[in-house]
Amino acid sequence: MLIGIAGRPKDTLRYEQFLARCGVPHTATLESSVLSTCTALLFPGGGDITPAFFGERCAGSQDIDTELDILQLQAFSLALGLGLPILGICKGMQLINVALGGTVVQDMPTAQYHRWRGQDQYHDTCIAPSSFLFRLYGAAAYVNSAHHQSIGRPGRDLIPVQWCTLDQSVEALCHRTLPIIGVQWHPERLDASRTTVSGESLLKYFLSLA
Repeated sequence: MLIGIAGRPKDTLRYEQFLARCGVPHTATLESSVLSTCTALLFPGGGDITPAFFGERCAGSQDIDTELDILQLQAFSLALGLGLPILGICKGMQLINVALGGTVVQDMPTAQYHRWRGQDQYHDTCIAPSSFLFRLYGAAAYVNSAHHQSIGRPGRDLIPVQWCTLDQSVEALCHRTLPIIGVQWHPERLDASRTTVSGESLLKYFLSLA
């Protein structure tokens, strides 16, 4: 078992610490030769995706790194070709959506419920019955947010399975047939003093896909 974190090592420390706490072997790299040896890939959070990659001009996107987007999209294509399980977190979920032809809302009108304010915000979500998240957490989950963008049009064969109760923005999705899942929240840094939701439960499910 080796989980590849598809990001620049200088930006992936929280995700590495999360996997280390759970005893999961991992490596942070964008090198295709290394990623191809991994059992599954994790796409981490970060800045916003270059709008041109989902057919739009910039309209509120921030902290864009086009080179990183290209490398991560290439990593996604590699994983897809190899049939590897994929987990996207925050930007990582949006990257999955864009890679499969979906779009991103570049600056949510309800961003005040989700935006980073020196720390994560927390809010209620509802979960689709019979989804993988329902089996993990039940019908509702109190999760963290640190973003101002959200899923627009879902990509090919992607099914939304969790929504914020404040504005109905998509908080998680999965692929109809492939082992691909994404969450808009951050399982790697959930505060146990604020929520009973376990990020480790999501990770264990992801590992079971491999």
